[in-house]
Order: sequence, then structure tokens, then C-alpha cells
Amino acid sequence: MNEVYRSQPVKLSLAEQGRTLYLNRRDNFRLARLGVRAAQQSRPQPGLKPVIFFNASTRLVGLSQNAVFSLLTALGLQQAGVPVVHFGCRAGMSRCVLGTVRASPETPPPCTKCIAQSERLYGHAPVVWFRHDPDAHLAQALENLDVKALAQFEYPFGETNIPLGKLVVHSLRWALRLYDLEDDLPTRFFLRQYILSAYHLANEFAHLIERLEPQALVIFNGILYPEATARWVGETLGQRVITYEVAYEPFSVFFSDGLATRYPIDIPKTFELNQQQNQLLDHYLAQRFKGNFSMAGIQFWPEIQGLEPELQEKMAAFRQVVPVFTNVIYDTSQVGTQVAFQHMFDWLDHLLPLMRSHPETLFVIRAHPDEKRPGKESRQSVANWVAEKQVGELPNVHFIDSRQFVSSYELIQRARFVLVYNSSIGLEATLLGTPVVCAATARYTQYPIVYFPQTKTEYENRVRQMLDSETVDLPAEFAQNARRFLYYQLFRASLPFGDFMQNSLRPGFVHLKKFPLEALHPDQCPTIRVILDALYQQTPFLMPVEEPENVIQN
Repeated sequence: MNEVYRSQPVKLSLAEQGRTLYLNRRDNFRLARLGVRAAQQSRPQPGLKPVIFFNASTRLVGLSQNAVFSLLTALGLQQAGVPVVHFGCRAGMSRCVLGTVRASPETPPPCTKCIAQSERLYGHAPVVWFRHDPDAHLAQALENLDVKALAQFEYPFGETNIPLGKLVVHSLRWALRLYDLEDDLPTRFFLRQYILSAYHLANEFAHLIERLEPQALVIFNGILYPEATARWVGETLGQRVITYEVAYEPFSVFFSDGLATRYPIDIPKTFELNQQQNQLLDHYLAQRFKGNFSMAGIQFWPEIQGLEPELQEKMAAFRQVVPVFTNVIYDTSQVGTQVAFQHMFDWLDHLLPLMRSHPETLFVIRAHPDEKRPGKESRQSVANWVAEKQVGELPNVHFIDSRQFVSSYELIQRARFVLVYNSSIGLEATLLGTPVVCAATARYTQYPIVYFPQTKTEYENRVRQMLDSETVDLPAEFAQNARRFLYYQLFRASLPFGDFMQNSLRPGFVHLKKFPLEALHPDQCPTIRVILDALYQQTPFLMPVEEPENVIQN
């Protein structure tokens, strides 16, 4: 799950509101103090090229984890003498992703508050601001295009064409909370505004790169359109582009020369977990299987319930049980994952005939718990698909909605095998000893961990063969690779910043802890040392082999 934040509609008591207001003001004071000290102490080393930071989609106001990761990294690099420059938005987009109000297209983004927050965050280093300046010729070219044409639109950019439609369409899906975009006036309006904004941003970012000739570009996840545009420009101009995303350990971040949302991790073929590493992983899994975990400060499971007696009785009436785990269709984790299927609902549509032809099998469709999270409710949901396709009328299909906190792990333990689109539950099912068939590229499919057919025919044949077989094998290398991958994902590739931030009462947001600026110097902060060495010595973004003292933060 990849997180970006707008203000969440969280109901706080008066006391909690007062506490949050106090902590926000304290954050502003600490930001100002850090900025002044960093500016005073900044001594760029001769010969070091600058690093450009850009993240316009991590927050509007307040401090999200992804906004603070960028702040802390920039401050830490400055402590090491690295020249840092921020590319900042000063009302630079007519409609940004987080400022899109889908029910009111005419409502502009809250630029004044956002700019004020940016000035607090970037007060320690030079900022190059960009402002909105739409291209009249481009606007004319977009005027009469429908949604399909806008989503495929390209426009001249230097000696090539910039795929503006492709760069922005995923952002509108995220903002509108659905995948299939309607060809109506609001959707066309948003797409045009995104494209106009992206094109101007691309030109401004290209000018900045050509002027500074940076060492690298550090960009938030590279999926939402401001960052996707910057990433495309950087790669087109031959720059090293590093993207980052919130990682799996609390208050940790994942940096990558690839696309961070895909979690490319290079694990040595000779790596095997030792006894201590196995114990660390087992401890994590024990907590995870109890639902005791969070992602980007979001607790997806307020509680985990066991299987209801009615469901257990229903399971007993069938030859076998096959859980089907879905995803949130518009989430950034779904971008570029298609292999055999166009998207998740295409996959579900192709599963229906298999469900109908195997009445001896109980298929339990499990909607993702984030599909109905307050403030992020999907408008194109699995629940709607179930109703539209009349799936509930099939006697061998049981549907569990996203607000039913039934234990997915108990389902897995009762399963013959598991079907996933690309959910992380596929990795966990393998760890629990249950075979998995995956339908789209997942973070873990870069290694042999699950069955991963590459075409619809191969997928159907694989699932049908497993449904009809008396036994289903789990290759030993799948389980071994699952443990190797999860260990690296948690304890090597997750770069910790927990010494500098703490959770807010607003899910996904954080507050700054009190710490001296010197604590971010690479000689004192192992995370900054890893990032610095990766930037200038081409080492991997991996923590040292030494085991962390506190593996799990409950």
C-alpha cells in the first residue's frame, strides 16, 4: 500500500483537537529552529554536485511521513556538506492531486496554506519555485478531446514527445477513487488541467536540471503526476532519478534507483538467514498474524475476528476452500503491474467462469480493508462488482466486505491454495505454507515465491489444474525465497527514521521529536550514512547487516 495524504476526516474530541493544535505549533517551532541552524551551518563541500528534492504530492498541510522523510534526508545531506536544492510548488498547478475536489471541479487547491507549509519545510535550503503558466497552444490542442484521447495525449518536448496523458491519468484515478474514468465534463476538465500543469512543470524542471547539473534527483514515489512528470524529465535528460516511498517498518522509508512502489530489491543468491535473523522474522510474523501492525501510520485492522461459526460450517460442506484476495483498484500500487490482465476487475471477471464450473469449491472473496477507509472510500469497489455480477447468488461463493475484520490468516490456514491479484497477503500465504497464484506483478514476484502465470491461458490452466488436483505443491524454494525477501524488505531495505518522528492523532501524519540537528549527521545517523554513500559511492540503499535492537514497535 502506497500512501499520500490529504486531511483525513477524523473526528477528534475537543481535548484531542487542542493537543493536535499544540503539537502542530511545536512542529512549526522545531522546523524553524532546524532551518535556521541548518542554514547557518551549511558548508557545501567543493566539487560535490547538488541533489534536487521534489515532493508536491505528500501533503497539503501538516507533516505526513513521506514529507518528513524528504525533510530529514535533505537536512542530513546538508550536514555532510551536500548542496541541497528543493523544487517547490508556489501555486504551480491549477489542480494538484491532493487539492482536487471531485464534487466541485471549480474549487481551486488550498495553495496559500500549502505554500506556507512548504516554506516551513524548505527553510533550511535554497528553493526554486514554479508557478502555474499554462501554454495557450497546448490548451487549444486539448480543448475538444474526449477522455480516451486525453489519457493517450502526447505533445512535443524538445526532440521527443512527452506522454502527458499517460503521466497524469493514474493521478486522476487516485483523486476520483476509481479506475474506469467517465467521459463527462468534470473528468475532461480535470484531465486538461492536470496535463496543462504537468507540461509547465516539465519545462520548469528541465530548466532547473540543465542549470544545476545535479548529482541526483530525489523524488517522492514517481507515480502521482507532478512527481511522475519530474521523473520522466529526469530520465529523459539522462539524470539519476531516485524515488522513495514509505516502507514496512514503522517510520521507515524505501529508496530506490528504480520505481520505489515496485520495491526492487537485489538479494544476493548466497544469502541465507541465520538463527538470529530467523528469530527476528518469526517475531515480526507473530505480531503481523495477530493484526498488530500499521503502514504509514495507518492501522488497517482495529480488531481481527476469528471465522464465524456459520462460515466454518459452510466451509465444511465443500471439498476445498480457495480465498480470493483483492486490492484497491485506484491505488498507486496498481500502476504498471498488468501482465495477463488489464486490471483487477478484468481478473475477477475471468475468475467467474472458474467459480461456476467448480461447485465443489468454496471461493471466499476478501475485499481489501482499505477499500472503505474513511476519507479514501473506493467508488469502484469489489462490493459493487459482487452486486453487479450477482456473485452472491452463487452457492459456492462467500463475500467478506472490507469493513468485516475477519482474519485473513485463518482463511489461509483453511485454504487449499490462495488467489491474489498482487496483494502482499500472497507473500504471507507462502510464509504460512499455502500455495499462491498471483495475477499481476507484485513486490515479491521478482523472486520465485508464488505461481505467476504470464498469460490468461496460462493463468486459467494453472488455477484449473490446482482446483482439480488431489494435492497442491508448495515448492521449497518458494517458502525459502519468501523468508529471504521479507527479511530484506523489513530489516535491510527499510531505512529507519523513528528517532526523529512520532505518530499524530491524525492517521498517516506525524510530529517531530526533539533532536539536535547534529543527530542527522551521517557519522551519527546510520540511515543518512546509507543514503549519502548510495548517492556518491553507488552503494545500495540497504542498512548494514547488524541487527536492529528494537525490531518491532507496537
